[in-house]
Amino acid sequence: MTEKKKDVLRETDEEARALARKLVRAARYAAIAVIDAETGHPNASRVLTGTDIDGVPVILISALAPHMAALRADPRASLLFGEVGKGDPLAHARITLKCEAREIARDGEDHARIRRRFVTRHPKSKLYVDFPDFAFFRLEPVSASLNGGFGRAYAMTADDLVISSPASEALARIEESAVAHMNSDHKEAADLYARAYGKSKKEGWVIIGLDAAGIDLANGDEIMRIDLPEVISSGDGLRQALSDFLQRAREIT
Repeated sequence: MTEKKKDVLRETDEEARALARKLVRAARYAAIAVIDAETGHPNASRVLTGTDIDGVPVILISALAPHMAALRADPRASLLFGEVGKGDPLAHARITLKCEAREIARDGEDHARIRRRFVTRHPKSKLYVDFPDFAFFRLEPVSASLNGGFGRAYAMTADDLVISSPASEALARIEESAVAHMNSDHKEAADLYARAYGKSKKEGWVIIGLDAAGIDLANGDEIMRIDLPEVISSGDGLRQALSDFLQRAREIT
């Protein structure tokens, strides 16, 4: 009698989804693997990353980079997210995304939105973002493998990672002004969010992004992702969601 092989994968739950989203949306960079256009061999490199309004990873690369030609020839790619810390590097959480890359045309609304969000996250990229040989790509997830540490492996779908909300389009139009308003008229909000929900003891946090599922904060080179309790379902709901979230942060701290 053949013994049934034990399934090493855990059932994907909301805790796993939250960890996966945090690994992707709080990242400043990732390792990318593409298929070399000339040899067919895997080609790995490091890229700066951001996210689009729906949580899809985006990258900015130069035509001088071999992965530009690779993605144009074959859009299949993988991204590896996850920071290492003290001790065994394999004990720290990481996630691999299998993606389909889509190049973003310069003359569309998608490019303007992605450019704004990316430069806000990576201010130094403003020096070269408009060079003619640079291009943005959306790395649209097909599936993912999350390793949350020893004995915590999960198989994930695109739906586990991408923000699905009818409010995303409306939020994309108001995000820039909403971020500016929060950082100028409610300067204390970012520090309160970071302290209450991210357990940060630092001061000087600023909001760098808003979407239907949460808030992106930055403090120097550190980025923090804070998820809202519920996904916003309409553009009109952003103000109330941020206000309620801030009030709760004050109560916690």
